[in-house]
Amino acid sequence: MPIKKLKEFLDSHHVEYITISHSKAYSAQKTAATAHIPGKELAKTVIVKFDEKMAMVVLPASYRVDFEQLKIASGASKVEMSSENEFRDIFPDCEVGAMPPFGNLYGMDVYVAKSLAEDEEIAFNACSHTELVRMSYKDFDKLAKPKILKFSAK
Repeated sequence: MPIKKLKEFLDSHHVEYITISHSKAYSAQKTAATAHIPGKELAKTVIVKFDEKMAMVVLPASYRVDFEQLKIASGASKVEMSSENEFRDIFPDCEVGAMPPFGNLYGMDVYVAKSLAEDEEIAFNACSHTELVRMSYKDFDKLAKPKILKFSAK
């Protein structure tokens, strides 16, 4: 079961969370609708390259990455989206496109949109297209240690 590593990580840190099962959905907006979660509270994980180094950017499902803003905020000279072929092997325990926002579990830096950091709770894919985890943003911040930047737009 793909969520095992994530649950073990959360449990080992004594974090409260719930899992939400939903019908299969492949886009963040569709997942939010299927799971009855506001798009602003569903965190989507996007894999990008900062000057050829892969990293996670995490933002509300109802927002999009503003690559120019991200480039300026990060100080990188080049920022681009990574293709699934480039990152699929990094997440062997996850369905492609359903990575949880814990880059620290996969050796990646995590950048969170300021707009998401304002939420009390967030939900996110739990390694599959049919399961989410919902937890406090404060606990997520403590465990993932993301850098908070302004890089998203509605």
